[in-house]
Amino acid sequence: MSNRKPRLIAVTHAKTDASENQTLRYEIIESVALLFIREQLRAGPFAGVVREIWPPSRDYKMNDKIHGSWSAVDRALTRYGYEVTANLTPSNVKKTVTGDGSAKKPEVAAGVRRLLGLAADYPFATDDESDACAIVLAWLIRENLIDVEEVG
Repeated sequence: MSNRKPRLIAVTHAKTDASENQTLRYEIIESVALLFIREQLRAGPFAGVVREIWPPSRDYKMNDKIHGSWSAVDRALTRYGYEVTANLTPSNVKKTVTGDGSAKKPEVAAGVRRLLGLAADYPFATDDESDACAIVLAWLIRENLIDVEEVG
């Protein structure tokens, strides 16, 4: 963020292999998070740490995987003295970034590009990366930490 105008500094994601056991996958997620946090803290402290709330699934295995991944990230954050400070709902993130609480992933990515002033064809590596940016942007807007044009 510069002069209340948001800008993309860094974004990443943890890619695991479904053939690996779940414990190893959590360790990989924690390692990626730990290194990412370390690198980003070189620029200074975080204003907050935000997470999108996972709506409970009827598939308990999916819930376990999401919560295990959250725990892996929480362990990395704790090592640097941080914790999640805000949780946003998916519909709130979508509404804030696109003007439509039921927007699809391509619309969310387009909203992120617009808010960050990125080219319309800016290539996020995955939907997870554009979603992460959307979550942060929604929080920054909610907290009145950035100036953006009205959405929707």
